[in-house]
Amino acid sequence: MKNIAMTVSLAFLLLTLGACVGTGSWDRKPSSDSEGFPLNHHQILKHLRTANETGKEAVKSGHPPFGAVLVAPDGETVLMKQGNVSLMDHAETVIARQAFVKYAPDYLWTCTLVTTAEPCAMCAGNVYWANIGNVVYGVEEITVKELTGADKKNPTMNLPCRTVFTAGQKPIRVVGPVPELKDELLAPHRAYWK
Repeated sequence: MKNIAMTVSLAFLLLTLGACVGTGSWDRKPSSDSEGFPLNHHQILKHLRTANETGKEAVKSGHPPFGAVLVAPDGETVLMKQGNVSLMDHAETVIARQAFVKYAPDYLWTCTLVTTAEPCAMCAGNVYWANIGNVVYGVEEITVKELTGADKKNPTMNLPCRTVFTAGQKPIRVVGPVPELKDELLAPHRAYWK
């Protein structure tokens, strides 16, 4: 019986690792989840730019330049915009919580959260529990960490959102990073984290 349990545990570990290989932040490659994704490339770029403008607005209130938008299933309509509010109220967490109150879970499953930077472990957990089925991020969390360093306003964990989602029971699709917008999305961070 012990051998069966060890074999099952090892098989689960290998499946989990296999799911992360080639799709984790460590690869620094765009995800292959884009096939059949609800947003096309043009929409992804447009919404990332809107999220970036939202992040720039957060800076005017003294907050880090992270921004996110929630996009309706039509791929065009922006349902919500949010910048960072505090160390605990990241843009993605605030949107996920507000969306959960406002929209039905089945509807949220067909929506897409578009965010300038990869959702941290806390934000990924909120996206998961809110039942938002699709995520787009512009730059990796680890890339932002290179700019923020050990700043107390952004105590980054090296825990890719795909790893968090893979640990769950829902097949949340993720597209990111989007290398062609990297410099544009990092510009507000370079100015902020001096």
